[in-house]
Amino acid sequence: MKKTFPLHAPGKADPRVVEAIKHDVRKYVKRERGKTLPEGFDLWEFACKVGATGPTAAITPLNDVGAAIDAIVNAGGTEVYVEILAVAGHRIPRVAVPVGAAPDAAAAGLAPDPASPLAATDDAAPQSS
Repeated sequence: MKKTFPLHAPGKADPRVVEAIKHDVRKYVKRERGKTLPEGFDLWEFACKVGATGPTAAITPLNDVGAAIDAIVNAGGTEVYVEILAVAGHRIPRVAVPVGAAPDAAAAGLAPDPASPLAATDDAAPQSS
């Protein structure tokens, strides 16, 4: 989708126009995610640009498209350019940590915090005479 939306419409309140733009963006993303993926791909990724005009549009993550539209509205813009392109991508696998296993701070190269109660040693225990 490459589209320039006007932010003011006669007979409609400006906040409703902005919500309609965001609704169109969400509807487009939902429709694209429902399409069949090419063989060998796991998910749809979205390349997004948002700006006051096409040439001034900045690359924006999909999660921040709504906030970028709001920023243009708050800056007093009269229109907003939204470009969203669906690209087939691969899911990045997460490394699973076993339940109950704490990450090894020594293996990560981190020193324990001396103020931590877990850093106390038996050497500091009071001695009886």
